[in-house]
Amino acid sequence: MGGNIPFMNSQGSAPRSGFFLLVFSISLATFMAGLDGTIVNIALPTISEAFHVSSTTVSWVATAYLLVMAGCVLIFGKISDIIGFKKIFLTGFVIFTLGSLACGTLPDLFHSLPVLVGSRMVQAIGGAMITAIAPAMVTAYIPLDQRGKAMGIVMTLAGLGTALGPTIGGFLTQYLSWHWIFFINVPVGIGAVILGTREIPASTARGSLAGFDRSGAVLIFTGLAALLFVVSEGETMGWTSPAILGIAALAIVTLAWFIRHECRLSDPLLDFSLFKNKNFLAVNLLLSLVFLSFSGINYLLPFYLKYIGAYDTSTAGLIMTALSFAMMVAGILAGMLFNRTGPKLLCIAAGILLTAGYFLIMQLHPDTPVGYIVLCLALIGFGLGLIITPASNLVMNSVAKAKQGMVSSLTSLERFVPLTLGIAMFNLIFLWGILSIATNHNVTQASPVDLQIKVASAGFDLAFLGSFILGLIILALTLVIRQEIHPDYENDTGENGPGMI
Repeated sequence: MGGNIPFMNSQGSAPRSGFFLLVFSISLATFMAGLDGTIVNIALPTISEAFHVSSTTVSWVATAYLLVMAGCVLIFGKISDIIGFKKIFLTGFVIFTLGSLACGTLPDLFHSLPVLVGSRMVQAIGGAMITAIAPAMVTAYIPLDQRGKAMGIVMTLAGLGTALGPTIGGFLTQYLSWHWIFFINVPVGIGAVILGTREIPASTARGSLAGFDRSGAVLIFTGLAALLFVVSEGETMGWTSPAILGIAALAIVTLAWFIRHECRLSDPLLDFSLFKNKNFLAVNLLLSLVFLSFSGINYLLPFYLKYIGAYDTSTAGLIMTALSFAMMVAGILAGMLFNRTGPKLLCIAAGILLTAGYFLIMQLHPDTPVGYIVLCLALIGFGLGLIITPASNLVMNSVAKAKQGMVSSLTSLERFVPLTLGIAMFNLIFLWGILSIATNHNVTQASPVDLQIKVASAGFDLAFLGSFILGLIILALTLVIRQEIHPDYENDTGENGPGMI
């Protein structure tokens, strides 16, 4: 059944040009999907003014994208296992590109914010399709001896897109217009479709969608969308408001129902029996906690730099690029070292760096020099870049080829859901810390400014402590995880990926 992939040579390794073009095609998908998850946020005030709506209303431009992405990613991961990766990938990029074009043009034509929100939902469907299967495509199409390098590039660009979103969004909004945060995707999407058509190996269906778990798809879409709605809107609407409590109950019921439903099926949307393997469970938990711990730093530190460090917005943004740069360098380095050192050693080193960075960042105070802050961010960024590649490889290489799309979508979910949950969690810790300290020490608005700054700084320290504690757990997990390669990948050359003839 297995035919040769066009770019493979007789030894099963990819020529430099074929390897680069295929990995570049996959990386474009993860970069653009990550970028669009964060690029819009900084433009929301401008969009709010353009449509004359409140900040609460305009937030739906970002929230709608997140809810649809969360609800769809597992669904498309499973569908790709059935009908093949290439069809899902190219279709996803077409939908993503058309959705981006609609976001930039249709709202002004109809003078309607709901049209923009609807266009974002279309864009998110495409984003879910390309994000869900990117790691699986690396495992399917890249030989085992080059897989670490490829995964390093793909996963690094995914994180880099997320980190650079606010910077690129701010530049485009300030010097062009908010429409360009969507228009920028159009030429990239067209190029990705052309490149993917040429470089991604042809795929064929493994089965029929007639038996697809539609009930599970409805349950997981509803449950995850409801959960992220509660997290995103809870503070605005009130955590104890009837609407939030009702939707939270819906999330709990549907997710519990989903788990029960999936455990009864022979061909589930998500195979929970995989988690009976303690190593598989530990590595997936590791990935989730990495992004959860990072979310607090990524969200709160810009506020710290502005209100405690008194840096202007452009300077604060420049300081934050230290994290993105370190993450990019470490991701590429992790790919190069993967075959030499093995994934476990890389994960342990990354865990040490992350924990050290989180510990040092707890020591920030109003007079902290900028060099110290850059050092903290470099350690954290380097730790992130060093751990994502080996951890993702550990997950993908441990399951059968027939489940690659499913597990690939799971790793994608473990990236952006913790990032979203973490924002709400760390924000609550920060606010609780400030209120508790201010109340216990009778600090009011009439108190001296320097005292108010110290109280706020203490609130940030408490939130950063949360990241440090998670860092310790991450470090402990790196010590117990091990590499497990599924028999499907023994002597694997990448020639017989899922859905390939």
